[in-house]
Amino acid sequence: MQPEEEAALGSIGNPIRFKDQHFKTLRDECLKSGVLFSDPAFAADQKSIGMPEDPDPNKAIKWLRPKEISKNAVFVEGTTGTTDICQGQLGNCWLLAALSCLTMHPKLFVKVVPPKQNLSESYAGIFHFRFWQYGEWVEVVVDDRLPVREGRLLFSYSHTRNEYWSALVEKAYAKLIGSYGSLKGGNISEGMEDFTGGIAYSIPVSSRTPRVLWRSLTAALSRGSLLSCFIQASSYQEIGKVTGDGLVKGHAYAITDSDKVKKASGETLLLKLRNPWGFVEYSGPWSDKSKDWDDVGKAERDRMELKKREDGEFWISTEDFSRLFDTVELCSVSPDTLVEGDTPASPGATSVWTISAHEGCWVPGSSAGGSRRYQRSFWKNPQFELVLTEQDKADEDDEDDEDDKDDEDDEEMTPEEKKIAEKQKKKGKQCTILVELLQKDRRKKNKVHFLYMAFHIYRVPSELQGACLDRSFFTQNRPVGRSGKYRAQRGVWRKVHLDPGNYVIVASTYRPNKPGEFFLRIFSKTGNTLGTQDFTCSSGFLMVMSMPVSPEDHIRVQKTFDDVAGPDDRMDAKELMDLFNSVLEKDYHLPLETCRQLIFGEKTKGRSSLSRKQTETLLSYLRNLQSIFFRFDEDSSGTMSPFELSMALQAAGVQCDGKVVQLLSERFGSGEPHLPFCGFVSCVTRLRKLFALYESETSQEVKDRGINNWLLQLLTV
Repeated sequence: MQPEEEAALGSIGNPIRFKDQHFKTLRDECLKSGVLFSDPAFAADQKSIGMPEDPDPNKAIKWLRPKEISKNAVFVEGTTGTTDICQGQLGNCWLLAALSCLTMHPKLFVKVVPPKQNLSESYAGIFHFRFWQYGEWVEVVVDDRLPVREGRLLFSYSHTRNEYWSALVEKAYAKLIGSYGSLKGGNISEGMEDFTGGIAYSIPVSSRTPRVLWRSLTAALSRGSLLSCFIQASSYQEIGKVTGDGLVKGHAYAITDSDKVKKASGETLLLKLRNPWGFVEYSGPWSDKSKDWDDVGKAERDRMELKKREDGEFWISTEDFSRLFDTVELCSVSPDTLVEGDTPASPGATSVWTISAHEGCWVPGSSAGGSRRYQRSFWKNPQFELVLTEQDKADEDDEDDEDDKDDEDDEEMTPEEKKIAEKQKKKGKQCTILVELLQKDRRKKNKVHFLYMAFHIYRVPSELQGACLDRSFFTQNRPVGRSGKYRAQRGVWRKVHLDPGNYVIVASTYRPNKPGEFFLRIFSKTGNTLGTQDFTCSSGFLMVMSMPVSPEDHIRVQKTFDDVAGPDDRMDAKELMDLFNSVLEKDYHLPLETCRQLIFGEKTKGRSSLSRKQTETLLSYLRNLQSIFFRFDEDSSGTMSPFELSMALQAAGVQCDGKVVQLLSERFGSGEPHLPFCGFVSCVTRLRKLFALYESETSQEVKDRGINNWLLQLLTV
């Protein structure tokens, strides 16, 4: 019997070990030594808290293990549930609301909280949890020392006060992000995605009628989606304010269930919500103590698990929900509740989604081109080629429109539903894709700073496939899809329907030169390929080098040679420097080292000097380079940004991809963010030589790797 193949690194079965810490190895070492685990990678100190220390000595923080806080401490008490989690003195209701949602889905819960963890058997003071991070599952190990103030847990705690799994999950996530302080003020979708690897998105409550909204949320819950909601605060001061109905503004609630009750007066559609605080409940119609329940039979109340206690969980009618709440956030484990192996989980579903993913970055001056309003640099943003080959199958369902379907299809279709059906018929002839762009690592060092970002999708005509899409393409073509307005949040997404063909996706920040890393993934119902738009570098130096020598330069070179050349009628680097600098603008004089590079760029048969003919050609070449430099140094700074360098190189007869241009700028910029004229000359000279060497290369292996690989390898030498 052959051994099972190990799961791919980064999968749920073989997660990446955060800080290279191996749970089983560390636990076994602790059990063997009899010493409880103390995590050196997330110490029990103020740095891990990530917030200013309270000067009041009575409010000093102690780090205690669960059994030191409560003698009856357990990891999980009975079963996990939504009421296990209560928010402490940290503005991370977004995270705890997502965690509350997770407890409703046991199969998803055990991905984050691996089973067989407790505070008794094989206890070593160490626990492990798993989180999804940009396409990969990461395992985080923590010790169980928790921050305590005045005898109580400072942050998340259990309603029973004896259960500690939620506090330890919170600690592990804080370690992953950087500190507890980094968890303040977030978007529920962040937690939902990191607990599931799913796709999180928002629905404005006002965009649907109460009945249609209830259908949508009921369908989403039945598909295993995680749901949450909040009331928009009109100002920062309003956040946390409790309304007359007992609801908290700017605060995240988990939606954990939906149901309907029938009374003599008619049917009422209900939603079940959970406040992560564990207290402060809604007090309006259908709340725990509302008289509306008096007309509902005991059996029905028991079925709906009505509990008249202050535990943060309550029912609310869909009508009141639509009136009081502003936004619902959902997280689908995938577009069709995708399970491991990229196959649909729901029986009878026919669509199979494929996933393509890529990581990228915005580099100031190079690939951080800004939004479409910055026409000069937008085209420099990272470009990803998308090839869609097949139309969707006719019987595939669409999650967007599923939300508008009712389980009771015997009702006559409304005009709105007829429009949806016609729209769906058209979509069936296209390719359905969902594009999501996530910015990475913006919650570090107690600072949350999300960039305003978006993506745009362009159709690429056949004659431009595989080529660099330059400034002219983007000024002459409009996007066929986009994520919407630029938003300062971790992720933006959009589901679009496109005809089969070739496309390019451009990821951008609103303003240029904003550094950042991102993760792009595409779910499609048909086969697709996604890759960077790294075109092959090319050169046409002949045009630049073959410019005729002016009569004035011919006379100047002949006279200089007559005056200073040696017996071999050649000039060395020092003599050439004096000649060139007598012609070039004062601010663009070349240093001796650049002149040496110019010599070695010519065919000199090993000599460090040039002939009259070579010097004439080189002088004409330098004049052309100076003219190009003047033209593309748009801010007249005397230096070039990588944006300007890329366009200047094209004018000089060479086209380079973004990675090569960035390397050139760093290699010849002498450690400065911008390139001086002498650096530009060295850059073009070196490229010219490398292109020539590549052309003369006979190794098939080198040719197979391509010119881009050749340049990136040799430019660092």
